[in-house]
Amino acid sequence: MSTAKLAPVFLAMKTGWEKKDWRACADLFHPDGVLHSVMLAPCVGRESIYQRIAASEKPNKSVRLHIKRMIENDTTLWVERLDEIVIDGRSTSVPTVGILEFEGQRIIRWSEYYDRASLLNALELDIEHHK
Repeated sequence: MSTAKLAPVFLAMKTGWEKKDWRACADLFHPDGVLHSVMLAPCVGRESIYQRIAASEKPNKSVRLHIKRMIENDTTLWVERLDEIVIDGRSTSVPTVGILEFEGQRIIRWSEYYDRASLLNALELDIEHHK
């Protein structure tokens, strides 16, 4: 797969995420793909990934992914972002880096690195109860 094709796959993911189109997001993964937010156990398999990301939806919550930079190399895409989480009109941002590995035209592994305390704060959760 040409590296010129990696960034458009992530841009399709960004669009799906912001529209809460979880099926479109999950379908970008290989059937045996892995989504690993490093502070959580890895989620394995396209359908498990779909269930996890769909469960994150809340009617009062939206997410915007602000891309700072993307770097492609062979079958890997690094994406530095500022994820803006809006809950009940209140906006907070979480610095995030995603490393996406591809097999063919599908994501085989997506590793997300973020500061968990910043994420929990953005989600308005009590950090003490989520250790």
